[in-house]
Order: sequence, then C-alpha cells, then structure tokens
Amino acid sequence: MKSKIIAQGAEAILIKEKNYLLKKRINKGYRIKEIDEKLRKFRTRKETKLLQKVSKMIPTAKVIDSSDKDMEIKMQFLEGEKLSDVLDKLPNAKEVCKKIGEQIAKLHDSEIIHGDLTTSNMIIKSDKVYFIDFGLGFESKNAEDKAVDLHLIKQALEAKHFDNFQRFFKEILEGYSISKNAKETLKRLEKVEKRGRYKNAF
Repeated sequence: MKSKIIAQGAEAILIKEKNYLLKKRINKGYRIKEIDEKLRKFRTRKETKLLQKVSKMIPTAKVIDSSDKDMEIKMQFLEGEKLSDVLDKLPNAKEVCKKIGEQIAKLHDSEIIHGDLTTSNMIIKSDKVYFIDFGLGFESKNAEDKAVDLHLIKQALEAKHFDNFQRFFKEILEGYSISKNAKETLKRLEKVEKRGRYKNAF
C-alpha cells in the first residue's frame, strides 16, 4: 500500500503508511536554518514524551518510533471517525461528553495540558474517545493553563456544535469533576471567561 498524505498543517504533514501514521515536521524557510532545526527537534522530542506519558492514562495513538534527526514521529494509525463530524448525531453524545471530561481530568491531574482541545482533535471508535495531536501540549501544574484548556473545548463546542454546545459542555464539566483540583480549575475558568467577555466588549 502506497503512503498517502492525509493532512497538512502549518507545522507538520501527516502521512498514512499501512497501519501507521507518520507525523513529519515541516521546515520553515523564513527561520534561520539552525534555529528551525533546533526548534523542530525540540518539538518532536516534547510531543513524543507527552504521547508516551498520555498513552498510559487515556486512549491516544501509541508511539512506534521517533526520530530527532528526521523530525518525525511514527505512531499507531487510529481507525474511527473524527468526533467533530459525528458528535451531534450520536445517540450517546451525553455519555461521550462526560467521558471527554473525565479524560481531560486525568490529563490535568497528571499535569498535562493538551493545548488544542477541540472535537477535531478527537477520534471516536466503539465508544472510545481518542485524544490526538499533542503538538501544542505541555506540562504544567498551573490552574490557569488547565482553565484555558477547558475554555478551548468550550469555544470549540460553541463554534462546531452550536445547537448542543451548552448541554455538551455541561456533561464535560460533570466528567471533569473527578479531578482532584476541579474546584480550583473551574474557579479559574470563570476568571478566564470574564477576561474574554471584557476584551470582546471593546
């Protein structure tokens, strides 16, 4: 089976090869070559470590191999549907959203921030929700970072699933309540949202 480019973003190309997915970081011509290489190597290493850590706690693509030299990560290809395409039609959408909240709580309790929480970065298969694309992820104990992660998924739901976003987000928060720091994070989320409303007023 030939390799096939299935997605291309600003930072990387995703190539499907047999049962694997190859994430290759693209060089940036506008950056000084040495700085660009150093940055891409660092981001490849960081994402690999995050994925390896995350795969022990929630469903995600398992890392098969990683190369600093080639700035690429070889990982398991996840069969399934992009959650953004099907969430509104799922008969068990409520349970799925609760599960999303529980999985975010597990990440945050392990001091992992996804950094780009949207339903486009989730794959659903047999009622399992896989979180993908940790390219913007990082480690942090900070309640602000956790609150921003939750704010991102709320914004994503409002943009992509407007008719259902309030009840979907309510279920995500219900699932998130298992987090040992849920109260602190949700208090901070209120502040993050107030800042957003204040900015939008001008």
